[in-house]
Amino acid sequence: MMQPVIAIHGGAGAMSRAAMSPEKEAEYLSALDDILVAAQAVLAQGGSALDAVTEAVTRLEDCPLFNAGHGAVFTSAGTHELDASIMDGATLRSGAIANVNCVRNPILAARRVMTDSKHVFFVGEGAEAFARAQGLDIVDPSYFSTDARREQLQRVQAEHPDAAVLDHDGQAMVAGVQRAPEPIDPDRKFGTVGAVAVDAQGNLAAATSTGGVTNKQVGRVGDAPMIGAGCYANNRTCAVSTTGTGEMFIRMVAAYDVSAQMEYAGATLAAAADSVVHHKLPTIDGKGGLIAVDAAGNVVLPFNTEGMYRGYARVGEKPVTAIYR
Repeated sequence: MMQPVIAIHGGAGAMSRAAMSPEKEAEYLSALDDILVAAQAVLAQGGSALDAVTEAVTRLEDCPLFNAGHGAVFTSAGTHELDASIMDGATLRSGAIANVNCVRNPILAARRVMTDSKHVFFVGEGAEAFARAQGLDIVDPSYFSTDARREQLQRVQAEHPDAAVLDHDGQAMVAGVQRAPEPIDPDRKFGTVGAVAVDAQGNLAAATSTGGVTNKQVGRVGDAPMIGAGCYANNRTCAVSTTGTGEMFIRMVAAYDVSAQMEYAGATLAAAADSVVHHKLPTIDGKGGLIAVDAAGNVVLPFNTEGMYRGYARVGEKPVTAIYR
């Protein structure tokens, strides 16, 4: 038996302190802490890593501060398209959904794909039909909308109509933050949430969920629902959830690469994660970060941007949360 641990993230990117009031910073840290406490309790009561990451990501989806579920960003058409994935490190079973707009908690649908279907990945209407058949909570698409996200879309479309802007950079625009040589770099904010955990039995799990990117083209899918890119878990190595420029994380198969370096090259979790985030991704201008835990309970939370909403909690210990470097 080992000391279980849960780690979470709520997105990474160009999060200048100037764009966030002390009150808003405290609100984010409090939300992260509350979510960690809830997931930590699952592990403390003997729950599985799968149950812990499901609990954490469900709560992240329900929190409007983060770009997943309620509070998801808008597409260029003013709609929502949500994605999620989950993976069990003990069995390598996984489930994912993409481009849904009426499933209240996409991570719950992804888990049902894993446990109650013979497939791994459902998209669009097929994913929504599957969720309905599973008796999951179906909501009107307006449930996901918030005034803050709508304001982000309006500002982006007015100032950068052809750009797909990632959520926290959109927040910076609304706050009036200017960066030379342009007001905003559309590749510098990544609004995804995720969780990784190891339970008392040494089993690993990972889960990732997102509302996409502000003003994205309808139908675009990033790394979050893709096993190996945005989510990966294997008891032999580690569990990983990523957040970043989705296309780059897909091209690098970033989550799996951490595991592969550990399995085939004998790298430590820290060395493998550092290689992916700080050396390999930057070669193709990949920005963002990841959270990962290995079977020994080691936790890493590297990122190559100004900040990443993140935290971890070991059973029996106080949660640790942070935003900036």
